[in-house]
Amino acid sequence: MNKNKGDASVSCSQPENGLIDLFNSEKAVQELLQQPPVQGIDDHLIEFSEALRTVAKALRRVSEGKASAQAEAAEWKRKYELERARNLQLERKGDGICTKLQSWWTQASPDNAMGIIKLIFPCILCWEIWKEQNRRELSSGEHNGDYSAENLTNQPMMCNEARKQSERCCGKHGIFSHEVLHNGEIDSDTEMVNNKFMRKASFKLSWWCKGEKSDQHKHDIVSFERGNITTAERSSKQISLKWESHPQTVLILTKPNSTSVRILCADMVRWLREQKKMEIFVEPRVKVELMTESPNFDFVQTWKDDKETLLLHTNVDLVVTLGGDGTVLWAASLFKGPIPPVVPFSLGSLGFMTPFHSEQYRECLDSILRGPFSITLRHRLQCHVIRDAAKSEYESEEPILVLNEVTIDRGISSFLTNLECYSDSSFVTCVQGDGLILSTTSGSTAYSLAAGGSMVHPQVPGILFTPICPHSLSFRPLILPEHVTLRVQVPFNSRGHAWASFDGKDRKQLAPGDALVVSMAPCPVPTACQVDSTSDFLRSIHEGLHWNLRKTQSFEGPRDL
Repeated sequence: MNKNKGDASVSCSQPENGLIDLFNSEKAVQELLQQPPVQGIDDHLIEFSEALRTVAKALRRVSEGKASAQAEAAEWKRKYELERARNLQLERKGDGICTKLQSWWTQASPDNAMGIIKLIFPCILCWEIWKEQNRRELSSGEHNGDYSAENLTNQPMMCNEARKQSERCCGKHGIFSHEVLHNGEIDSDTEMVNNKFMRKASFKLSWWCKGEKSDQHKHDIVSFERGNITTAERSSKQISLKWESHPQTVLILTKPNSTSVRILCADMVRWLREQKKMEIFVEPRVKVELMTESPNFDFVQTWKDDKETLLLHTNVDLVVTLGGDGTVLWAASLFKGPIPPVVPFSLGSLGFMTPFHSEQYRECLDSILRGPFSITLRHRLQCHVIRDAAKSEYESEEPILVLNEVTIDRGISSFLTNLECYSDSSFVTCVQGDGLILSTTSGSTAYSLAAGGSMVHPQVPGILFTPICPHSLSFRPLILPEHVTLRVQVPFNSRGHAWASFDGKDRKQLAPGDALVVSMAPCPVPTACQVDSTSDFLRSIHEGLHWNLRKTQSFEGPRDL
């Protein structure tokens, strides 16, 4: 500023660092306040404040860079000290082992001399090379934990055979050659940076469920060795079932109130008994129908109560269903634990899970009984209803297994549902709308698809999270991994009750404070495939849903020249 615009710098002091402190003098502040307003003073103050703000940012960046550099230097110093201590410890350990090997040599007989030479020579050679190199690095003060490939490959007698022998023998006597040669032999596939081998840290993978260690959801899909994680591509491979012993017992489940199914069932029972010499189990209702038709069906077995139903999986080798997808759902509900392989024949409407045609049932069953055949592991959901009066989550009602989906809706209430959803200990969202569908991938083509969910291959392990008519346009469906545990709770301030149905039946009321806990069941439903799981899935959506079916575009018309 010049003097005619109110120069207040005459009363300011000039510090040693070259910056002018305008507020260091009380007199200067009073003179500045007493000056009459001059046009343009506000613009200059704004420019000055912006300049000070820019200087402050620059100083802050400098201080942060200095702190980061100091932290990095401290970390490198710590790594150097740890590596140096480790090398000194290994050197002392190696000297002791070499002393022990020398004592063995002095006590050995001449007959064993050559054997001992072959045993200890690679170990001593590896040790001396490493020790000499380590001394040079420590003396120069440039040790960084890496080892030069030249110092190992330029030794006169360190050939590939010596490396192999050292790797075999060193582990027996306490010297691990992979610490010297870094994961075995030196080859072109080893990762190199500036002609030096990178040291990889070792680690261990653990499997967790609900915050606790558990092997329930552990699958052989991930392997880890020497710091590298690989997957076994389990989901992309077809699963084949091969009988180790010939199946002896078959359970036949049929769709009720169908004359054609009843006739087919009687013919299938005769054929299995006469041609395959198998034991036949049917439902009590079906046995009454068969005995009404002919007394010769007295060899057919059944069960009397629910206790015998729980033991079906111990007596049945194969399950045959005659009906649609609903019959497959009924077969899955009979088995609360493990379930035998299911051969579903299509006598229903759509047939997403029934690939076999009833007209060729003899050829199909003959091929299944011989084996091997492809199967699809259809995962199930395990559902627990926890009431508000329960003291803990362990005080729940009898668990219910579903193969398609569990649905929470508003029932006859005119109010929107209000559901709080949690995944393990994480809050997911609050559902406001007509309800929520928690579906398996096998049920992705059922109610979830009608509500806007995606179609998912049944072999993919996961849980579909699909809202029903949500009160928000941004509420899109989710697909969650199989290891999560979902908790859907009706809040205390909810205007009405909610209702839960499991595969379209067993409807239960959920009052405010009640919760539904859903997780992946440990025992899937193995269903036989006509070709394989992928071919059967694509055929079902093409034939059942007419997926992407449209008239072919005409070839007549304008063309690009």
